[in-house]
Amino acid sequence: MSDDKKRDLLAEADRLREDGRAEEARERLLALTAVLPDDAEVAYRTAWVHDTLGLESEAVPYYERALGNPGLGVEDRRGALLGLGSTYRVLGRYGQAVETLRRGVEEFPDDGALRTFLAMALFNTDEHHEAMRLLLEVTAATSQDPYVQRYRRAIEHYAKDLGETV
Repeated sequence: MSDDKKRDLLAEADRLREDGRAEEARERLLALTAVLPDDAEVAYRTAWVHDTLGLESEAVPYYERALGNPGLGVEDRRGALLGLGSTYRVLGRYGQAVETLRRGVEEFPDDGALRTFLAMALFNTDEHHEAMRLLLEVTAATSQDPYVQRYRRAIEHYAKDLGETV
């Protein structure tokens, strides 16, 4: 299959999903996956549409395939790491969620969404101190609230050591 044909089919599936026709997009992507089983971009889009439909357990192998094969663009890789980590978390696979989201944060350290989802997974593994630290750091760095910004330095300081009181 030519790259142009693949791009057209992926664009069509994206339009269907965006138009609220996710099941139809899923069917098209499954057919495309059968033709291009090792294509990382096709696998990522297939995972995404399964997540959109609430079919998380069916999304996992497609996320794993997308991340395990070459050819995934930087933004799609970022999305696949977040998607897989979040999906593992939803499925109660907390250790795998933490591992995947940590890898995402290592690759994309400035991504507040990855750090936030990692904090949620850390909460589920009873790593509350690290979860709280991450959330405080994200809040201090991204909040536009003038009161948060007024105390940004203090929030960042205490995020490093929540037990410090003096």
